Amino acid sequence: MRSLANRRTNKLLVLLLGFALLNSPVPAQQQADYVFHSESDLVLVNVTVRDKNGDFVRGLKPEDFTILEDNKLQKVVSFDIENVDAVATQNVAQTEPLPSPLSAQARSLNAAPAAADSANQFKDRRLIVLFFDLSAMEPDEIDHAVTSAEHYVNTQMAPADMVAIVSLGSSLLVNQDFTSDHDLLNKQIQAFGTGSGQGYEEGTTGTTEGTPDTGQPFTADDTEYNIFNTDRRLEALRSVAEKLSHLQQKKSLIYFSSGMDRTGIENQSELRAATNAAVRANLAIYTMDMRGLQALVAGGEAQNASLRGTSAYSGQSMINSLNSNFTTQETLVTLASDTGGRAFLDSNDFSQVFKGVQQDTSTYYLLGYHSSNPARDGRYRRITVKVNVPGVKIDYRRGYYAPADYQHSTKEDKELQLEQELASELPTTDLPLYLGLAYFRMEPNKFYIPISLVVPGSEIPFTRSSDRDKATLDVIGAVFDSEHHPVNRIRDTVKLAVDTSSQVQKKNLQYNTSLSLPPGKYHLKFVVRENQTGRMGSFETDLSVPDLKSQPLKMSSIVLASQLQPARKGEVPSPLVHDGSEIIPNVTHVFSAAQRLRLYYEVYDPAQAKAGQSKARESNTPQGEAGATRPGIHLLTTVAFFRGKSKVFESAPVELTELNARDRKAGVFQLDLPLSQLKPGFYTCQVNVIDDAAGSFLFPRLALLVRPDTSAAR
Repeated sequence: MRSLANRRTNKLLVLLLGFALLNSPVPAQQQADYVFHSESDLVLVNVTVRDKNGDFVRGLKPEDFTILEDNKLQKVVSFDIENVDAVATQNVAQTEPLPSPLSAQARSLNAAPAAADSANQFKDRRLIVLFFDLSAMEPDEIDHAVTSAEHYVNTQMAPADMVAIVSLGSSLLVNQDFTSDHDLLNKQIQAFGTGSGQGYEEGTTGTTEGTPDTGQPFTADDTEYNIFNTDRRLEALRSVAEKLSHLQQKKSLIYFSSGMDRTGIENQSELRAATNAAVRANLAIYTMDMRGLQALVAGGEAQNASLRGTSAYSGQSMINSLNSNFTTQETLVTLASDTGGRAFLDSNDFSQVFKGVQQDTSTYYLLGYHSSNPARDGRYRRITVKVNVPGVKIDYRRGYYAPADYQHSTKEDKELQLEQELASELPTTDLPLYLGLAYFRMEPNKFYIPISLVVPGSEIPFTRSSDRDKATLDVIGAVFDSEHHPVNRIRDTVKLAVDTSSQVQKKNLQYNTSLSLPPGKYHLKFVVRENQTGRMGSFETDLSVPDLKSQPLKMSSIVLASQLQPARKGEVPSPLVHDGSEIIPNVTHVFSAAQRLRLYYEVYDPAQAKAGQSKARESNTPQGEAGATRPGIHLLTTVAFFRGKSKVFESAPVELTELNARDRKAGVFQLDLPLSQLKPGFYTCQVNVIDDAAGSFLFPRLALLVRPDTSAAR
């Protein structure tokens, strides 16, 4: 099939920027602790058998069950019945301390005897993890979560319940490992009271139509930061699941949050990776929306400002409210349904989630088998369980994703592994990977798409060869159109050779490439593998290349950067190359106060003022037409920075009165601003673009983080 896109020369850059958001404790823990050994994988299936009256059917034996994987018979190698109700009748106090599967000293997955001892001590126990997502809840929502958790511990907690408490704020913390001590649990829960939250107020972008009229000129927007924040929450859930994978019993995780918004350009691989980790760990996720039952009334709620424009009267505000509420709950429903849990939404009775967990984990059969399929293809395998008892209803999880292996592979096998990972439904996220995209119009029906892949340097293992440290990275990617037809492929191997790898550990590796695409909707998937241990990372996202013909003000993406590099000869012409230097996009939007912020964006086909009314400079007047003016353009732009709802800085206006990229009918803006006058912290960077001749304007916003200047302290 002929490709619809062109690709430019690829290169790998070692950037001097750290990015604190991506080097959070969550992925750092994953690097060392959690590695599945496929030869010892045991597939566990929880089976609940009930008669026509809904009562649990007891007394079944292994020979009463038949397990099929992809319609192939499997041999049951382990069989147990978990009956947590037995603990309630025994009423025996726990006299010996239980192991700590969530603590930093927890045993690794390949320590099978120790893991077996741990599993025996947790037999007939109901294991529940309370996960407080402090990064996404407002103070009142945290109070709701604290109140409901306290009510469970004090009034609903059964003798068989073993509860652990985990929280995610600036890092993932195990606040309390598994215990049945009510006092310990209450102490940790109460510590999450008002003041512990790290939520944010999400603002709006673009036109003011349908936005609250607060009397302020603009509202802060944390959308860009939430890209990484959403992925961090999914990584945290995956980390907890992998920590608990050595316990064979069914585990339940109750996730307290205020929804999980997905903007559409974050890493979709993380959701599937977190779901599969929970399935393989026999962990059911029960999601709880702590916003409770919301009254979505026309015109907005009473505590909110009234809306601008006519949206409140046309029904558009209701549509926006419903869509916003749906997108924040969609991921919660997916996490619950795909892991065997349940989602509790739109309810002020927060105790229902605890009742649901207790009902689902009271009594069940635990069956285990080793798959007869040795392939490490990462594909989904369907499980079917049958019982030779007529008239019963059985519940069990319906499948899982197979693992993938790198060890002892030939060159051909490694190449095949990359191809399989690219085609696999199950993504691999062992190697942290982040992606940035933009678009710039080159021709009326052709857009230049710069692509940046970022890998933290601390994740790259180096080997010593002669006097240099060396490492290699394999990169493969594919672009699919709206009908999932491939339109482009990328395959490259990047070799790194540095004098000392310790320098790279403090930096980030950025791989830049580009595509040429017509307007339309696309899906992109990239895979990066480091070839020392074979760890791979996947990043999937959707890309919408707009058709600018119908837009009043035609504008490109905005690229934020702090660095330039010399442009290479022979490369495909790039809008990011000017005067022999190329702008290097900053994917993370994290900058040091000592750096300068570079902004690059373009405006296409700006309107021309009428003759005699043009504000073009005198130099635009052709010779021989003294005293006359010809039609010209008049574009104005400024950049403003907001902390919350307060504007703290705005740049001087920049004016364009003629096209400076005439071959593309584009007005190009390149702004260079110092960051030293901004205090460290999160900012909303608002770019104001006005086409004075057409009377049209845009106010796109981007979030960025300014870090303290540490160079002066060294």
